[in-house]
Amino acid sequence: MDVRFLRSLVAVIETGSIAAAARRENRTAAAISQRVQTLERTLGCTLLLRTAHAVQPSDQCLMVLPKIKAIIELTQILQHDLRQDGLTGEVKVGAISTALTGVLPDLIERLTLSAPNLKLRITPGDSKSLYEKLLNGELDAAILVRPPFQPPKALACTVLRIEKLVLVAPPACFGKSLDTLLREGPLIRYDARSWGGQIAQRYLAEQAIEPEVLCELDALETIVMLVAQGMGVSLVPQWSGTALEGLYVLPVEEGHLYSRELVVMHGSAPHRPLAMRHLLDLLGNPP
Repeated sequence: MDVRFLRSLVAVIETGSIAAAARRENRTAAAISQRVQTLERTLGCTLLLRTAHAVQPSDQCLMVLPKIKAIIELTQILQHDLRQDGLTGEVKVGAISTALTGVLPDLIERLTLSAPNLKLRITPGDSKSLYEKLLNGELDAAILVRPPFQPPKALACTVLRIEKLVLVAPPACFGKSLDTLLREGPLIRYDARSWGGQIAQRYLAEQAIEPEVLCELDALETIVMLVAQGMGVSLVPQWSGTALEGLYVLPVEEGHLYSRELVVMHGSAPHRPLAMRHLLDLLGNPP
């Protein structure tokens, strides 16, 4: 079975007509139609339902379409890995919001210089959702907060940085103690349901502090903006970047016990081993 014929079938389904697929594939409409007919004979079923002005995939076609796309993708991976040094094609990487601004800009810049034919497709999200996408095979790798449980052996995990817990307050609060600021409030709580927020919540519980909560967010940049506007204080990880500049920042006592680990997770047997190894080298060896 010719993979090019499968690509033509997908093109027809995605464009909605044989003529449009022909333009996309740079083939004649007759050639595209012939390719689909060959596939139908090979598979022994009708793949397209043809009308005077349009075509639609049959139920049988929709049933096997995910596998057809998987075959096309695997073929592309094989072709990319066998070219030159294997550093071509696309790698799907998920990243939490602080990694989007604190890790990825440098990674993309260095990747452009070291492997210009290797492209990243970035998916933003919170740690939980990115972890699920990684398990489901929707991502090749994800930069997220280390899960509060042991991941399966099918996933490998590398620590990128350790971010200690700090209290952030408006500049007008300079000189006040951490305990005073937390008890005076109001607190803009780092969402206690998130993996990073659980660390901040554990600190409050162990210190027997029950602050007045203004709101609860799983968006660190938004939390910092609210603090800068004088809306309250917050317990957040001290992530890289300039977001905390200009604020009153107090480290938490014994902060190493309340640190957030930013990690990169990927399959222990990745589809693109050379590309993944190169990405990990860049992430693990910042300039």
